[in-house]
Amino acid sequence: MEEEGGGRSCGTTRELQKLKQQAMEYYRENDVPRRLEELLNSTFYLQPADVYGHLPSPPKAETKKGHDGSKRGQQQITGKMSHLGCLTINCDSIEQPLLLIQEICANLGLELGTNLHLAINCAGHELMDYNKGKYEVIMGTYKNAAEMVDLYVDLINKYPSIIALIDPFRKEDSEQWDSIYHALGSRCYIIAGTASKSISKLLEQGNISIPKSNGLIIKHTNQTTMSDLVEITNLIDSKKHITVFGSTEGESSDDSLVDLAVGLGVRFIKLGGLSRGERVTKYNRLLTIEEELVQNGTLGFKEEHTFFYFNEEAEKAAEALEAAAAREPLVPTFPTQGVEESAETGASSG
Repeated sequence: MEEEGGGRSCGTTRELQKLKQQAMEYYRENDVPRRLEELLNSTFYLQPADVYGHLPSPPKAETKKGHDGSKRGQQQITGKMSHLGCLTINCDSIEQPLLLIQEICANLGLELGTNLHLAINCAGHELMDYNKGKYEVIMGTYKNAAEMVDLYVDLINKYPSIIALIDPFRKEDSEQWDSIYHALGSRCYIIAGTASKSISKLLEQGNISIPKSNGLIIKHTNQTTMSDLVEITNLIDSKKHITVFGSTEGESSDDSLVDLAVGLGVRFIKLGGLSRGERVTKYNRLLTIEEELVQNGTLGFKEEHTFFYFNEEAEKAAEALEAAAAREPLVPTFPTQGVEESAETGASSG
């Protein structure tokens, strides 16, 4: 019996080695992008294998004095996967993850703000501590809504490569949405996701300006038809807002979501972190579509991001002028009259 069990164990080991060899050949034959593979490694593991030597070295522990005067080591960066497939880490400041991204990009030869831009999913509704009535930006640090506006402004000033803030506040803080829009709306996209209304309500009311933003996240749910998606995308475009197509909770490996986003012509797609097959397959489909468009010569590039600052007063004034022009009576001009006037003009000039 022991020999039989050992035989099964050896057979299983050989099968695993064979699968591993097949996977390596697949990667080699299909030319899997090196950077994508490395990004997957850095996302999947808490201590990623630095295959190509581009990841920054772990931070060195610094000694700090505790409350009792004894020395204590600085907390190491550790983390776990969120339900969105992103690595959540413990950090000492808001800027620490951004500095880590900067160092990784520098090691990869990428320049933030040129080769790569950042969008921060602030998830203001999750930061709110309702007992204190303040946002907990990092553990133990609380800020009121007005202080959060200053925090975001300082962050964009220091890191201009950040081109979008998603849900910087909960939807109830409409005054702060107005403040941050007027402060940063001409420099980055202020995008409403959870803070926005459902697609059906947006179409019913025809108003996408609450909360004040210059972009919306839309999702294809069971209650949303294709006609609804086309109509809401056209509505958002008509208001000079941008559309972000996002994946839903409990998603599957169906990659048609990517085809739908490309077909609708949305500005961005929000798929979550590069982990788990249901997300990776969508990124792979996106790369495949890009390759097809390049081969067909139909891929359009947008090198710069244009931030439309929606001035409500100016927009209302323009609408009033259009309405006044529409009310003015039109003087009918007949073809014979136009010919006679042209002849008279020519005779007088002669």
